[in-house]
Amino acid sequence: MRGFLAFYRGFHALSNRHARRKAANVGSRFGFCGTQPQPSFGLLFDIDGVLVRGRLPIPAARKAFEKLVDSQGQFVVPVVFVTNAGNCLRQTKAEQLSYILGVPISQDQVVMSHSPLRMFKKFHDKCVLVSGQGPVLEIAKNLGFKNVVSIEMLRELYPLLDMVDHNRRPKLPPSPVVNLPKVEAVVLFGEPVRWETNLQLIIDVLLTNGNLGSVHQPRMTPHLPVLACNMDLMWMAEAQSPRFGHGTFLVCLENIYKKITGRELKYEALMGKPSELTYHFAEYLIRNQAVGWKWKLPVTSLYAVGDNLMTDIYGANLYNRHLEERAARKDQAVAKMAAATGSTATVPREEDADSLWESELALPSATCCKSVLVCTGVYNPKADLPSDVNHCIEETAFHGHRDFRFDPGLVEPGHVVQDVAEAIDIIFEQENFVPP
Repeated sequence: MRGFLAFYRGFHALSNRHARRKAANVGSRFGFCGTQPQPSFGLLFDIDGVLVRGRLPIPAARKAFEKLVDSQGQFVVPVVFVTNAGNCLRQTKAEQLSYILGVPISQDQVVMSHSPLRMFKKFHDKCVLVSGQGPVLEIAKNLGFKNVVSIEMLRELYPLLDMVDHNRRPKLPPSPVVNLPKVEAVVLFGEPVRWETNLQLIIDVLLTNGNLGSVHQPRMTPHLPVLACNMDLMWMAEAQSPRFGHGTFLVCLENIYKKITGRELKYEALMGKPSELTYHFAEYLIRNQAVGWKWKLPVTSLYAVGDNLMTDIYGANLYNRHLEERAARKDQAVAKMAAATGSTATVPREEDADSLWESELALPSATCCKSVLVCTGVYNPKADLPSDVNHCIEETAFHGHRDFRFDPGLVEPGHVVQDVAEAIDIIFEQENFVPP
């Protein structure tokens, strides 16, 4: 992203009873205090590059969170952590964050890249192949999948398929293959350890329609459903420069499939930032926290703090555009109703529930999502500027996913700050909020 900022610088809907009961439980877990003044905003934090670098906390992180809790350690504003990591359970990530930040974090404050998979219930009873690292079988079952197969299981049952590493090739003739249920979908959680093994077996599954005992059928179309989490091309760890992310693995998979078949790999769904689905799930958790705090007014503004222009900033701005377009559609529906009946009392329901995630998670209360870019991660404010700022867009390599079009307006942050502590200061100033 060579000198990119040079161009810009300067879940059906839940019943009310169920929602109140669930949110009340959420509020008690967070330890929210209903006597505090009610802000009208919530905070969405990226983790890698904003709060930590690999396993090392960024110094400004604890300083920032001291401003977000009161003397009893209770949050004074709704907070959700939105990460593209997908190699652990939400509870595990919450425990890690609690230790790093020195404040109690609940799993209901964490959105992993795979969290929205809870909503894809039509796949929960199907046999799915999962790829990634960490406890992938446990993660999948925790999300609702009941019949899960891992790459390692496939490799053990079909050892002749994994041939790149000569040291791992079978020394003896393989035993007769035990028939597995037909794989009906592929779920990609995150970058695996052995890319060549995962790439080979995923392609095998797609080209045999889930029957690994059969030969490839490159002309078969369509292929099995593929659901992918985490589109980050790169991410920031302890190294001086960004490292390959799951987005890089997806680039490899997409190009191998196209090279073999001559057709594009199609996704049933893409999750994780910058997907609007992920931001709506995060906004749903913000709403639950506010209800648990027994707030009478909705949270209308979201602030998303991140370090990556192509995921955090793009995603926040994309969701903001979604909220704006949704509001415009609602205004048009009101005007249409008024013109037809002379009353705006009733707006047709279908004008609201216009997407999968809105029908599952209920309608958003937020009207805007503002982006804040920090300089402690992927974004490098010291990068060399292009010789001609007018051609900055042409000189910039788009690091976003293939299925997300490049739009300069979506990668322009609302604010650029040094670190997360400064981000909190800017947000409090914007909202005229003084913590108790």
